[in-house]
Amino acid sequence: MSNNNSAANQQFKEKFKSKIGGQALIEGIMMLGPNTGAMACRLPDGSIDLETWDENNGKNAPWYKKTPLVRGCFNFVSSMVKGYKYMMKSAEKQMTEEELEELNGKKSGENGKTSVTDIIMSIGSFLGIVLAVALFVFLPKFLVGFIPDIKDHRIIRSVLEGIVKIAIFVGYMALVSLMKDIRRQYMYHGAEHKTIACHEAELPLTVENVRKQTRFHKRCGTSFIIIVLIVSILVMCFVPFTVTWQRVVASLILLPIVVGISYEFIRLAGNNDNAFTRILSAPGLAMQRITTREPDDSMIEVAIAAMKPCIPEDKSEDKW
Repeated sequence: MSNNNSAANQQFKEKFKSKIGGQALIEGIMMLGPNTGAMACRLPDGSIDLETWDENNGKNAPWYKKTPLVRGCFNFVSSMVKGYKYMMKSAEKQMTEEELEELNGKKSGENGKTSVTDIIMSIGSFLGIVLAVALFVFLPKFLVGFIPDIKDHRIIRSVLEGIVKIAIFVGYMALVSLMKDIRRQYMYHGAEHKTIACHEAELPLTVENVRKQTRFHKRCGTSFIIIVLIVSILVMCFVPFTVTWQRVVASLILLPIVVGISYEFIRLAGNNDNAFTRILSAPGLAMQRITTREPDDSMIEVAIAAMKPCIPEDKSEDKW
């Protein structure tokens, strides 16, 4: 860790754990609070565009968002859907007027037909799911299946499949980080974490205060994915199937259980600081060295703009 990051860690003094979470977008950040969600984007002209909407993650949230094991799946799916939706919207905000006019011209408008944008989003979502299943479910089991006599060692096979999954994930994230646009997105990811850390330290949300905070956060989505991969290893140890396609189907069927358990683990890690939770959090925090970067002040300004509308008036609603 660099000296700057070490100094940031020393200055970071968390006083409470906020329920507010976020996601880096294209030249922007989305934040989700107990009652309000917000998306702030830096427009091509240098101004900050802000959108807000109502959320229901507070005291009056439905039972499935609060029930242990069940809440993990629903919250994960909800975050994925919102994340993809606002990622697309943030991309549109970077278009020129001519590009937007061309895009809008391809939309059906008043005739009630499905727009080109909706079709692109649907195709993109489908291809994303197919790619995820291929990379993280099928490929590891397919590769490990070539090892001689591996069928006779269920636990060893599950561990090896998990190691391959993690290696693919780390390699993929490191590879895409070489792209200029992704590097900027990782910088916005760092700005998101720093702003949440500043809020949890109960400091005024200023660029100077946010800049001093750590860019690593235990309750990050990256940490959640790492925990999902680790939990999947443990769960698959109990699956008796040895044929590759059977193990793929079992993985898909058991995915809600894996996600539910992983969500409870990340809540445990986020709410406690002991030897077990530090070990549990270590892989995700290490992964954030790839998926977050130190932001510039303009990115911090965007993160602050997205954060402020999401802070509830009743502080008791903002506890993880």
